[in-house]
Amino acid sequence: QVQFVESGGGLVQPGGSLKLSCAGSGSFFTLYHMAWYRQAPGKLRELVASITSGGTTNYADSVTGRFTISRDNAKKSLYLQMNSLKPEETAVYYCNKQPAVGDYWGQGTQVTVSS
Repeated sequence: QVQFVESGGGLVQPGGSLKLSCAGSGSFFTLYHMAWYRQAPGKLRELVASITSGGTTNYADSVTGRFTISRDNAKKSLYLQMNSLKPEETAVYYCNKQPAVGDYWGQGTQVTVSS
């Protein structure tokens, strides 16, 4: 059974940093293309960053240069280092496969950027 559990969110001031973690399960994590998504209040969920099974990364234009996605296959874990955070990036952040699978959405982790 595949499950993803996100952690690491919290309250941070504008310009601050956070590192999110995603713990995966299942036997084939190494083979998955993975991604971070976020959903702000009143908005649709959007793709933030993705990483292929081979480690190739891709980012939304709005986070390029500030966010870094990485993975540790031995730990079945996915990470998102977020720097220079902006108030408009307040959202619930989720990890999932890329493309996303509906059954695999977890609870997400809340990130609030506010002074």
